[in-house]
Amino acid sequence: MKRYVIAGLLVWVPLGITIWVLAFLVTTLDQTLLLLPEKLRPEALFGFHIPGLGAVLSFAILVLTGAIAANFFGARLIGLWEALLGRIPFVKSIYSSVKQVSDTLLSDSGNAFRKALLVEFPYPGSWTIAFLTGSPAATVASQLAGEHVSVYVPTTPNPTSGYFLMLPRSRVHELDMTVDEALKHIISMGVVAPKPHAVAPSRNTRAPAPVLDHRN
Repeated sequence: MKRYVIAGLLVWVPLGITIWVLAFLVTTLDQTLLLLPEKLRPEALFGFHIPGLGAVLSFAILVLTGAIAANFFGARLIGLWEALLGRIPFVKSIYSSVKQVSDTLLSDSGNAFRKALLVEFPYPGSWTIAFLTGSPAATVASQLAGEHVSVYVPTTPNPTSGYFLMLPRSRVHELDMTVDEALKHIISMGVVAPKPHAVAPSRNTRAPAPVLDHRN
């Protein structure tokens, strides 16, 4: 009976969590319908709520905004909007910080997490997985002895929170795993191990000679 219960949990827990996350996202995106006039909302037009319509509307708004921002006049308009926000105290600091992070994380040319690393944290002899994010700023690097790198140490099972560290390059070790594999390993608390990568044979490597049995 215990084995059957565990087997059932292994089937339903991932499915249930997936459905819960999708339902949460759809419910949150449905709030976009509040942007429409009351006469144009599904409740007024059809007499009932249509789940997921807000997600479709949100996607349409994103596509339309991206299309506008991709052309010359849209870029000028966004530049004026950002210049206006840059003149508002307090709002300027929040908007500029969030924009820099989003540009790094979401841009096609962005490279937020470059490599998966193994670092000693939080104390000597204790190791954890971190991500290379770049190099310290020039003003900070001038105060550090030797070459340092900037790393992000995520927490588990929620990798969106963590610690930002600047460590000597000699104290970080690059791992033979992709960033996605490292994230899965962290989120699963070490349960999901990355698959070993096959090493491509060198062109100059010859096949080993067969072993002959002289006993016969």
